Amino acid sequence: MSEPVLVLNRNFEPLNVCGPRRALVLVLREKAQPIEFHDRALRSIAAELPVPSVIRLLNQVRRPVLSRRLSRREVFTRDGFACQYCGRHAKVLTLDHVVPRVRKGPSTWENVVTACPACNHRKADRTPEEAGMRLLNHPAPPRANPYAHLMGRDFPRQWDIYLPWMGAGRRAGALAAV
Repeated sequence: MSEPVLVLNRNFEPLNVCGPRRALVLVLREKAQPIEFHDRALRSIAAELPVPSVIRLLNQVRRPVLSRRLSRREVFTRDGFACQYCGRHAKVLTLDHVVPRVRKGPSTWENVVTACPACNHRKADRTPEEAGMRLLNHPAPPRANPYAHLMGRDFPRQWDIYLPWMGAGRRAGALAAV
């Protein structure tokens, strides 16, 4: 019994993934209703219960909007893995502080950008204006993604209709194969 179970909010928004045991407890306590089932069942002496694959909570859960942490990977992703001074996509990238750290420039979303080593070296410990360089995009914090904790995982195909970022891509691939 290691099949994952998708947990949906009352409005069918994906919340989390849990184990089959937790899903069955939520269903038996009438806190959730099963939407889809795995092809396996949990057997006991008295009953045989189908294992849910997708459950929907009966009460709406308010989720906090989490901001994204400032990290190299997140800055590179925000900037599209391209230098923010010359626009070049390079395999080796660095982080550059718009207002240099030597001048007490903070490490915040608004002050850190992706730069290729050549542009970072050319700018050095100056501001872009002093170095005669121009930023292609104004740095800003990325929008919070409520599904970030679910992305990048491999899910069963029957969940595609419940996962907004998966459904269209897989359906398009399936239509192209026809």
